[in-house]
Amino acid sequence: MTQPDWERLSPEEKKKELYLKQKRLLETFLERHAITREQYETSLNGLTEKMGMEHVEEA
Repeated sequence: MTQPDWERLSPEEKKKELYLKQKRLLETFLERHAITREQYETSLNGLTEKMGMEHVEEA
């Protein structure tokens, strides 16, 4: 996403994009065996809850 695209997003859209970026990072850590499945699930659940993204699904 380019800077002009980011600037056009609403605060809620920015929050969703940040959440999805963080989720992808956790997935990368898991795929590369940098974290365990348990660590991934714990971190993802915490991230999801703290950001209020229980309803978000990646497109």
